[in-house]
Amino acid sequence: TGKIYSTNDEVFQRLQDLGITMFETTKHNRLGFYTETLESLKRYPMANQLFRSGTSIGANAMEAQNAESKADFVHKIKVAAKEAEETQYWLLLCDRSANYPDCTALLQQLDEIHRIIGSILKTAKKKHPLQFIWGSILFLLF
Repeated sequence: TGKIYSTNDEVFQRLQDLGITMFETTKHNRLGFYTETLESLKRYPMANQLFRSGTSIGANAMEAQNAESKADFVHKIKVAAKEAEETQYWLLLCDRSANYPDCTALLQQLDEIHRIIGSILKTAKKKHPLQFIWGSILFLLF
């Protein structure tokens, strides 16, 4: 398919699974539940920031699947990494603020997402550099 990673790839599947489970609203260690809890405590700005940055991680990773080049793929995955960093920032603020629910489990899940994104970047930077050069040459010829 010419994609660096397919959405069926085991690493991407794990990233998607984590994204889905983080946003379940029925379990206490999920971001969806956590943001709803923040809303019930009238912590709307924090809930909105967490929800936006948290959902953006997976959205950017999926967008990378249609990258125009290896460099574009790496860039989009790096954007996903930045969104993960932002999500971590907001969770750390919650963790260190008085009268906020515990978010330790979410921080642990986010740590796993960081490792997965790091693995994707490491592999993408190594994967078949000549394949991308030839692909670019063929694109220019046609």
